[in-house]
Amino acid sequence: MATPKRGLKTLRRRRAPAQPAPPEFAPSPASRELSDFEFTLIILTYGFQRWVVSCMEAANVRGLGALDVLVLHTVNHRARNRRLSEICMVLNIDDTHLVAYALKKLVAAGLVAVSRRGRERHYQTTPAGDAACLDYRHVREKFLVPSLSWLSDSGSVLPNMAAFLRTMTGLYDQAGRFATAASLEQPKPPPVRTKLVRTK
Repeated sequence: MATPKRGLKTLRRRRAPAQPAPPEFAPSPASRELSDFEFTLIILTYGFQRWVVSCMEAANVRGLGALDVLVLHTVNHRARNRRLSEICMVLNIDDTHLVAYALKKLVAAGLVAVSRRGRERHYQTTPAGDAACLDYRHVREKFLVPSLSWLSDSGSVLPNMAAFLRTMTGLYDQAGRFATAASLEQPKPPPVRTKLVRTK
């Protein structure tokens, strides 16, 4: 059945304008391998965050986010009786506000105590915080460590992986400094708008 000429004109008017083809990017083999690694790293990061929250809840401490748990363990072990800036340095976190807020929550929960030395504040876990970290380790030993037995049979897999990830951290930091230095020579564009516009 033939379509009326008026209908064809209407269809042509409604047809969306042709979109320009996206720019083609041919990644190098090394770039493709890096993309696979980064995607795996993203999945690992969020899987690890879910794990620390679940493990902490299994240790009978509920209501903490992943960063709260990591800050608690850092204050308990690697940065005990340290200042906020030192805790951030140990965790490699630039945004001190995130760690400061986590510390406020932990202090309010009675898991971390603050001591003043002049104008500086130092943080350490309370007896309740020590007990929470110890219970966390018991849960970890019971449910996670046995799952890694096949890695233990393979020799030094975990130490090599830890060394590799530390090396990658240094490479990302170095590349970030280079990218920042290169961008200083260019005019800075305005920041993108992230606030949603409310419609009536």
